[in-house]
Amino acid sequence: KKALMIRINTISNNKAWYRYIKNPNNYIENKVDKINYNLKKYKKKNIFCTLLLSGNNEIKSLNKKFRNKNNSTDVLSFPFYTKKVLKKKLKKDKEIYIGDIIINFNKIKSKNNKISFKSELNKLWVHGLVHLFGYDHKKDKDFYKMRKMEKKLLSHLY
Repeated sequence: KKALMIRINTISNNKAWYRYIKNPNNYIENKVDKINYNLKKYKKKNIFCTLLLSGNNEIKSLNKKFRNKNNSTDVLSFPFYTKKVLKKKLKKDKEIYIGDIIINFNKIKSKNNKISFKSELNKLWVHGLVHLFGYDHKKDKDFYKMRKMEKKLLSHLY
């Protein structure tokens, strides 16, 4: 039986995504498997989160509701725990739901074509995932720690 480790449940009710990725859930699952293979750290844990693939309107209303910002954005993360609390939970619990990530199709699409749709998507969901693990980029030193973790995870995807 394969160790679970990190699992992302991908949901999309926005048809536009399927023009770029036939099966978003399988696509993300395959990428997460590569991370799990390389990350021995969480071998005995089942860490879950949800990834919602949205469009402008949905993410804008979530941004307004939860962050009081009346604009659309590329990615939102809703971590269930602070880094400190998550660390404790990881020590004692086998199964942990760490939060939700929402990604905006329109923001990926509007980036220039030099960057492929899939690599931009990967950057965004990995950024969201790293937030769920308690990282943030409010201070410079935190930004660099977060960036380092993102680069590490992204390096496993290709």
